[in-house]
Amino acid sequence: MHWQLVTLALILLGFAAVSGRIEGTPITAAMLFTAAGLVVGVDALGLIDPGAEGLEVEVFAEATLGVVLFSDAARIDLAALRRSLHIPTRLLGIGLPLTIVAGFAVALVVLPDLAWPEALLVAIILAPTDAALGQAVVTSKRLPVRIRQSLNVEAGLNDGICVPLFLIALAIALAQDGAIGHGHAVQLVFEKIGYGVVMGVLAGVLAAAVVVHGTARKFIDDTWLQVVPLAGALLAFTLAEAIGGSGFIAAFVGGMAFGGMRRGHGGEVLHLIEQTGAVLAAVTFVLFGAVLLGPAMRDLSWQIALYAVLSLTAIRMIPVAVSMLGTGMRGPTVAFLGWFGPRGAASLVFALLVLEEEDALPHENAILTASFVTIGLSVLAHGLTAAPLAQRYADWHDARASETPVESGEEEELPWRLQTR
Repeated sequence: MHWQLVTLALILLGFAAVSGRIEGTPITAAMLFTAAGLVVGVDALGLIDPGAEGLEVEVFAEATLGVVLFSDAARIDLAALRRSLHIPTRLLGIGLPLTIVAGFAVALVVLPDLAWPEALLVAIILAPTDAALGQAVVTSKRLPVRIRQSLNVEAGLNDGICVPLFLIALAIALAQDGAIGHGHAVQLVFEKIGYGVVMGVLAGVLAAAVVVHGTARKFIDDTWLQVVPLAGALLAFTLAEAIGGSGFIAAFVGGMAFGGMRRGHGGEVLHLIEQTGAVLAAVTFVLFGAVLLGPAMRDLSWQIALYAVLSLTAIRMIPVAVSMLGTGMRGPTVAFLGWFGPRGAASLVFALLVLEEEDALPHENAILTASFVTIGLSVLAHGLTAAPLAQRYADWHDARASETPVESGEEEELPWRLQTR
């Protein structure tokens, strides 16, 4: 264990040493961490070998998603979203459901061995996006605010939306396989969602009360003010899990409650939780490369490879194009929005939750292999294309700024993840 931690520490130090030099290049943090994991993992040097079901992978991945869900939800300003960001509404309200439907339909055809609940499970696992894998896109000041914020807000909210859908699909798959009864499946879903919502609200309100009342009375030191949302996320997640609820739903709901109640109090309090999320994500991608991606490549078939390619292209890009109908967005913009839907932390955690189930699904290995290969391909493809395509799109937009009023529309600059640094 100690040498594994030494290896992780050296990888983090190595990345920190070059982090400023790779900004704006086709090399991304996720690519480097995944590659480092492959080098030190079970199929290479063997310096990190906790096993795919080991506590380390599960804990880091779940902690990453819990922290990210809370911090993203805490930044939601519903009034601002309704007022200025109609594109994310279309991406989430039309594009996301159509992406799940398309992924489900393609899985039934390309992966015919899967039962229909398993095909639905794959579609939902690979539906949420992760803006951090294409950071050059969502942080580039050359891109129109409307476009980069749309992608960032979409990534910030779609993982939280997909959590209850994933829990429902997993319960259906387990019930269909006979692992649990249908009545138990319904009860499980209601408990996961219900307890998650209640505990999330409780933790979020408590954390917000600390900020609001503490800052009004000047009781809180500025350093410890940054700790409050991190503690709130931890409280929401652990409270829900302790009584049988979903920690992820609790984290998302808790973040919404915290952000809504404390808005206007305490200033910027999310720096620490977002930096913590970034570090946890780094370790998660190292473990992903070390323990999960290598073995998945050994089980790769042409059907799974085809599904991974379609998942990153047609399964997302066509629904996004449909969701943009009537907006006036031009072809290059629609293609740009459709391509930059990287799969990352949320998809990885959903896949690990399938692995974590005591009652294995009949085609669990195919589900996991498809998920891990798609995530790995996304890390590579979206990482390599983020900076150059962002540059090309910015050049196209600048040359036609007077002809693209929809893309160039003025938006309020919302402080979202990756935009506050």
